[in-house]
Amino acid sequence: MEIISYSDKKDYRKKNVFWKYSENSSASRKSGLSRRHRGKKGASFFARGNISAVRARPVFSFRSFLQNVPGYIHYACVRAQRFVSYMWILPALVVLVLVPSTVSRILSYSESFARAVRFESTADLSIAYLENAMNDFAVDRNGYYDKDGNVIGSDAVKNFKQPVTYSNYTVRAGDTISGISRRFGLSNISTLIAVNGISNVRSLRTGQKLRVPSMDGLVHEVTKGESLGSISRRYGASVADILDVNDLSSEVIQAGDRLFIPGARLDSESLQKAMGELFSYPIKSSWRLTSRFGRRADPFTGVSSNHTGVDMACPTGTSIYSAMSGTVAYTGYSSVFGNYAIIKHADGYQTLYGHMSKILCKKGQRVTQGSVIGLVGSTGYSTGPHLHFTVYKNGKLVDPLTVLK
Repeated sequence: MEIISYSDKKDYRKKNVFWKYSENSSASRKSGLSRRHRGKKGASFFARGNISAVRARPVFSFRSFLQNVPGYIHYACVRAQRFVSYMWILPALVVLVLVPSTVSRILSYSESFARAVRFESTADLSIAYLENAMNDFAVDRNGYYDKDGNVIGSDAVKNFKQPVTYSNYTVRAGDTISGISRRFGLSNISTLIAVNGISNVRSLRTGQKLRVPSMDGLVHEVTKGESLGSISRRYGASVADILDVNDLSSEVIQAGDRLFIPGARLDSESLQKAMGELFSYPIKSSWRLTSRFGRRADPFTGVSSNHTGVDMACPTGTSIYSAMSGTVAYTGYSSVFGNYAIIKHADGYQTLYGHMSKILCKKGQRVTQGSVIGLVGSTGYSTGPHLHFTVYKNGKLVDPLTVLK
């Protein structure tokens, strides 16, 4: 007779070393074995490999737990060693993410510096050709005004002996401050600016109502302590003319009176403020002024040369905006300015945008202030990505920083 020996402690320890299982558990009772047959039949039942079929009730053994603590420590060390062996993956991922981003930032920062350009003789010819083209675009000067606000071509007659009268005018599409002044026989835009409180000559809008006086001059509000004599000396107008145009029979005036001062005009600072808000910056993101307008020494040869605009250094691909509303007069490529565009504006202004990486406007296209016309690049004679911005007024160069706001 074959005798099969079975010990549940030995087999169950392989699965959980600190739990003992009671033979008299509910699981053994549910297995269908009676108390009388659990010895023989149970042993045969377990020997056939069906040990998992018995759901024994575990009983915690603290002694078994302490005996196997070294094994747990060894197991934890093995797992930790495996984990450490894969720790290189984490820094590798960090490097893969940060390095491209850091390199991109460094390149963008370095690209924001545009070095000075050395022009050859061919470049001088290109500049001359380009300036001639700009002058060609400026031939239509009717109604334009000069830096002092004088309307070019105006034939206004100065007659300060008649009382001043006012006309009402509604601004139409295409009107300019100089065009309206010329239409009503005024010789200086200061008159309309002062009488109507215009802070920006670009602020005229279709449908806007204007008061137009019959002669050049300003409106002055009398303050306490002022006399007709002091006002006359302040504006350089005779007392007799002030009396005549305001139809006054006496030199007695009071605070709060509004007098029209014939022939007076805004001071240069006030007029410059009104005219200086014509343009907005063609670059709205961060940029550096790397070269100013005017005479400068060539950094390579030391020869003095004239810089026709300002250089605004910024990364390649930065959007370039129209500094003022106007019509694209020309787009093309120059050996000096690379890809460039010229925009013709009202009142004799033209702007040039050079070294573009891409031109996003077309000849004859109407653009508004702030329209994207191209992208910053380094085409033509350029040693770094930047925008060369030039401003012309009636065919003459103007320092862009004097008109940019």
